[in-house]
Amino acid sequence: MLIKKLPRIHPVKSRKAGISPEAKLFNRVNWKKLNGLVPAITQDYKTGKVLMLGFMNKNAWKKTLKEGKVTYWSRTRKKLWTKGEISGHFQLVKGIWLDCDNDTFLIKVKQIGKVCHTGCKTCFFKKIR
Repeated sequence: MLIKKLPRIHPVKSRKAGISPEAKLFNRVNWKKLNGLVPAITQDYKTGKVLMLGFMNKNAWKKTLKEGKVTYWSRTRKKLWTKGEISGHFQLVKGIWLDCDNDTFLIKVKQIGKVCHTGCKTCFFKKIR
């Protein structure tokens, strides 16, 4: 049986040496589309279950990367809000993706405790159809 040898694949090198993947991603995000806010869908990193939807601004993004806990922009309180800062139900970042339009984050997390303020394991528990 003949096995065809595959060509070696080399990683693409950045033109801007020293720039982290997070910084490159940050520069591609469409921060203008929703007046500085980007929807952030959080998903359980093991099960794939959708946990909640929040919004991030640039400062929430930076704090999330720095601390490894998801931080959102609270549209009602008009301030940064780290999920779990009061309840202890933190979302520990396992991975962050940017969608094809550069205007939505998918954040895979290890959820500590309940997600929803109602006590549920997800904010999406009201089935419509």
